[in-house]
Amino acid sequence: NDIELLLNNFPGIILIDEAYINYSRQRSFITELTEYPNLVVMQTLSKAWGMAGLRLGLCYGSLNIIDLFNKIKPPYNINEASQQFAVKALQKTSEINAWIKETISQREFLEKELGHFSFILKIYRSDANFILVKVTDATHLYQFLSGHGIIVRNRSNEILCDNCLRITVGTGEENAILLKTLNLYGQ
Repeated sequence: NDIELLLNNFPGIILIDEAYINYSRQRSFITELTEYPNLVVMQTLSKAWGMAGLRLGLCYGSLNIIDLFNKIKPPYNINEASQQFAVKALQKTSEINAWIKETISQREFLEKELGHFSFILKIYRSDANFILVKVTDATHLYQFLSGHGIIVRNRSNEILCDNCLRITVGTGEENAILLKTLNLYGQ
């Protein structure tokens, strides 16, 4: 099988998922590809590029690894419409970079402001377009926010995430509404 061929020819492949690299303080591992022929770096257009519905991403690796990937990808290649949409989007890097800067700025703003609420026990450092917070009662706060039209994710069922909510960083206006609603909860 082709996957065995890949693994046998490149035993010790190192796969790095950089789905949130655009929001990260860290640099991409793409610059390491020339030093490590067994390195594969994957990125997505779902997050910063706003194309979650396409389920489309990028894979960087040595020519030998990419050649093998190209052998195993058919018959499920990317459709023409998705390819054209992605190519157009990739030509708008300055617009995307502005969105990324705004999201990072709003993330930093939210991290600071969320620290003022006594029911928020911990704000985990984030290199993504969301913030994970530990709260006194995640289920109750989740239901309260949901009742006010604000959707967050209750991550309490995940290992080590008891009473944690995942809050996606919104626009300035959306974040102001979130903070106003959290003020109501805190009263």
